[in-house]
Amino acid sequence: MTAARNEAARADSARQSLMRAAWALAQRDLRIALRRSGDTLQPVGFFIVVTTLFPLGLDPQLSLLRDIAPAALWVGALLSSLLALDLLFREDAQDGTLEQLALCGLPFAGLLVAKTAVHWLLTGLPLVVVAPVLAGALGAPASALPGVLVALLLGTITLSLIGAIGAGLTMGVKRSGSLLALLVLPLAVPVLIFGARATAQAISGEWPAGALYLLGAMAVLTATLAPWAVAAAVRIGLE
Repeated sequence: MTAARNEAARADSARQSLMRAAWALAQRDLRIALRRSGDTLQPVGFFIVVTTLFPLGLDPQLSLLRDIAPAALWVGALLSSLLALDLLFREDAQDGTLEQLALCGLPFAGLLVAKTAVHWLLTGLPLVVVAPVLAGALGAPASALPGVLVALLLGTITLSLIGAIGAGLTMGVKRSGSLLALLVLPLAVPVLIFGARATAQAISGEWPAGALYLLGAMAVLTATLAPWAVAAAVRIGLE
């Protein structure tokens, strides 16, 4: 009984240490990102520009705008999520921070999840926030906005986790933007398909339960497996 209590106490202490370290790492990354506001605002600015260019290049009929809205929103979200991935681990790898994190004795995967969560907060969440305005500009009715928001919320989480794997594999390659896109885009295709399907159903007046369930399942699966894959990819990149 005493041994079991001691083991439970050690496990609880390890969890608390990981939570404190992850929180401190997330705060550090947020402070660094806020000092570089230009890089932080670049993805959401790109998302707005790409989405608003679709109506300018087509006949501005309301029915046509509604038809292209799912593709415009999701292609813009996918491309925007790729912009900040190149710097997700690169600078920390160059200054030795990642090596220290790998050797600190805490679960490496948990610390990298904290860094990926900051990436989502700075890229994925702003896309979700501005999506209702852009969807409305593309002719989406107000009743469709909840479905669009839920789909983008689930999809951007999955895209950030998938992108972190590619960022870990390419962090040691100079000018790795094209290689990173080649690694991430094939894995992101299912998210793009079901996200666009959910958005199209929401705009047409249906509740996209099936597509949202699939997006949720992909988000849960990615959140379960991606931390270990990200840790393995970063270790490979550090070698």
